[in-house]
Amino acid sequence: MSDLPGSAADLLPLLTRAERLLSRRVGGVLAAESLTIEAWRVLCLLADGLGHPMSEVAAEASLPPGTLTKLVDQLVDRNLVFRRVDPLDRRRIRAYLTARGRREHERVDSAIRADLVGFGTSTDADLAALLDALITRLDARRRTPTPA
Repeated sequence: MSDLPGSAADLLPLLTRAERLLSRRVGGVLAAESLTIEAWRVLCLLADGLGHPMSEVAAEASLPPGTLTKLVDQLVDRNLVFRRVDPLDRRRIRAYLTARGRREHERVDSAIRADLVGFGTSTDADLAALLDALITRLDARRRTPTPA
């Protein structure tokens, strides 16, 4: 393998290492708030205010359903999250941030951004856009059936 990645496959070890290092850094801020990376992922997903089915939250947080249920129970106990029956599909449960959860998300997000301010570069926006484009392409391929 060369020093610079040449394909999406070459990016896997680099992205894994970057994710671990960033998670460790952000984890330090979250620990002071008695939050885990997994809990933060859930809060970030729910911050859009739309409410999400528990199955979607589990997938986005990369957690098995049982583990997610325990985590969401803890967030409910802290009055950061609440659950409601989906009005369109009564078999599904949707999770939402509470008003307190929205305030906590905003406060912790500011703390994380302040902690990372010295690590930013002028190319971060470009990198974020490239990663978002990669995610979109990979996700579209996953959803598209492979021809037989």
